[in-house]
Amino acid sequence: MHQSKIAGIGYYVPKNVYTNNDLSRFMETSDEWIQERTGIKERRFADRYEETTTTMGIEASKIAIERAGITAKDVDFIVFATLSPDYYFPGCGVLLQREMGMGEIGALDIRNQCSGFVYALSVADQFVKTGMYKNVLVVGSEKHSFAMDFETRSRNVSVIFGDGAGAVVLQPTDEPGKGILSTHLHSDGADAEILAMYYPGSHANKWMKDKPAFPDQELGGLFMTPEILASGAALPYMDGPSVFKKAVVKFPEVIKEALAANNLTEKDIDMLVPHQANLRISQYVQQLLGIKDDQVFNNIQKYGNTTAASVPIALCEAWEAGKINDGDLVCLAAFGSGFTWASALLRW
Repeated sequence: MHQSKIAGIGYYVPKNVYTNNDLSRFMETSDEWIQERTGIKERRFADRYEETTTTMGIEASKIAIERAGITAKDVDFIVFATLSPDYYFPGCGVLLQREMGMGEIGALDIRNQCSGFVYALSVADQFVKTGMYKNVLVVGSEKHSFAMDFETRSRNVSVIFGDGAGAVVLQPTDEPGKGILSTHLHSDGADAEILAMYYPGSHANKWMKDKPAFPDQELGGLFMTPEILASGAALPYMDGPSVFKKAVVKFPEVIKEALAANNLTEKDIDMLVPHQANLRISQYVQQLLGIKDDQVFNNIQKYGNTTAASVPIALCEAWEAGKINDGDLVCLAAFGSGFTWASALLRW
């Protein structure tokens, strides 16, 4: 079996910068309040009508494909991770395939929220290792701004998220010890509801404690109703403190799992690229692992939490800044809604 390597990487963030002070025009919040809780100073929001999750993914993909030394028509397979697709269905993978003029290749959409890119990378890794595909495009892209509620009632959620996209091209390599060394995927749905967007959905209140009313009719009327919209039940929900408590346990666990699987330790890490959920989580995990500041890359201060896009954006920025070099040991890790968490260990 081959190893797979990242042959090309790229990212895209919208030009529209919204600082914490900008958000205070829409809700009761402040720069101090947001930075203290999240470490975020600003985020990017996509153009309201011109940019979508797919178009941002395309821009990141163009860069990754060019850096891999191939063309869009050379891509054999697409794995697209997002929680904010252009349409409820179909997924973004086919839209990207269409707009980039690719052949009739397979397109797989991954719905693992914040850990989506690491999951997608693991899936792509299997296709390359087995020899099924030679050029797999892996994309993480999010347009959160379309669904956020920019009112005080939702400030605990809305101030955290931003828009953007990252992409990599995976190719086989025969160079010993290079590429993706291992990936590690986990889930636990016991507390799925403490970080979720309940509607639109098909659950018909099956899992809900507080149940919005549905129309009294024999068929239909369960997906999205005026009552659900009026109640605010269609807005994203997050129990921040509970998520924090879980994240700071599972993040270091899955990182240590990757290191142990490869007979390595925390001291061997040249660069840890965590999902940019909250700067306080990253700092806490860094402290638990006992690694130095120059072994961790964070950019949540500039972009907020871009969920499935955050790992590839941060990875690309770190590489472009010269913080990741040939032969470096790079660890990717993510934790998010589901709950799902994952890690990947790479030799650059």
